Amino acid sequence: MKGRIYMDSSATTPIDPEVIRVMAQYFSEKFGNASSLHSYGREAFEAIQESRKRVASLIGANSEEITFTSGGTESDNLAIVGAARKMRLRGKDHIITSSIEHPAVLETCRSLEEEGYKVTYLPVDRHGILNPEDVRGAISESTALITVMHANNEIGSIEPVEEIGEIARGRGVILHTDAVQSVGKIPTDVNEMNVDLLTISAHKIYGPKGVGALYVRRGVALQPLIHGGGHEHGFRSGTENVTGIVGLGVASDLARIRREDDARNLGALRDKLVARVLREIEESHLNGHPTKRLPNNASFRFTGVEGESLILDLDEKGIAASTGSACSSKKLEPSHVLMAIGLNEVEAHGSLRLTLGRGNTEDEVDYVVESLIEAVKKLRAMSPLWRKTV
Repeated sequence: MKGRIYMDSSATTPIDPEVIRVMAQYFSEKFGNASSLHSYGREAFEAIQESRKRVASLIGANSEEITFTSGGTESDNLAIVGAARKMRLRGKDHIITSSIEHPAVLETCRSLEEEGYKVTYLPVDRHGILNPEDVRGAISESTALITVMHANNEIGSIEPVEEIGEIARGRGVILHTDAVQSVGKIPTDVNEMNVDLLTISAHKIYGPKGVGALYVRRGVALQPLIHGGGHEHGFRSGTENVTGIVGLGVASDLARIRREDDARNLGALRDKLVARVLREIEESHLNGHPTKRLPNNASFRFTGVEGESLILDLDEKGIAASTGSACSSKKLEPSHVLMAIGLNEVEAHGSLRLTLGRGNTEDEVDYVVESLIEAVKKLRAMSPLWRKTV
């Protein structure tokens, strides 16, 4: 097969042509500052407000509950640090999270520990699923915040956020969820999920990089991280990235319209990919929950094969894949997610993440499987680990 095949859509997605078309106007013709009083400024302000409505519609929120940020990491930081510092004024300094969160959550929690906050890191089962009863048991009178991702970025497992939300609401605890991987792929309604704070990133839903949003339920107080002119409801001062925000708005509209078709199409491709790999490559295993997973995610591990070598071999064949989170793909340490589900270091280093997008086809899936069979065979022939297992 000629050309390149992209199967790393959990890392980022290409910008949809319709998003580019609408954004282009705001680079040149409609370049005003949204805080300016003249017509250029009003035009930019109205574009931001329209984008707020579009993002809100995607997650079942009200437009005034949407705050625009520079992306998922900033949204996570604003949610966690902003809520924790505000709640500390009420004598609450305990945070609950899971052991498989994205670094944007885990590192933020660790930084708060250095400020004296207490953080409970709950374990997950072998499929990467958090038990809601563990959350219930961890809540104390000093608990300020629970932060649990909606779906894992590495293994695709979907967390029981709705149940956790019911528990949190019953105890009067704020719940934040990082929904960067789930928004646009599976139903994500803030009221059905019982969440107070929710993180979105544009470049995961065929929008531009460098822009995201934080849903903040009406009545939830946050301490801002960036101070200045009081933009974005006072939560995030600074001149708005109008072009990026417009792109996120259009991408949100498209994600809402296409979600069911995307989920059906990508789910079928993923199922074919998983079935062929597990059937045709011996000692291959699926990471994550077999059914409660994102429709586009297939995370594997191959006995006797080192993941980074597999990535490089596939790249030579024109296939873009990953071993896990793009934010930590250049680190040599084994994935904290894979270690948390009970894999040892050797198994964790032998993992491969293939995540599909709108542009992928059945022919590409077939080519990827054939390439995987060849690559695994070649790498195992050179692996002392494989020789010990056969």
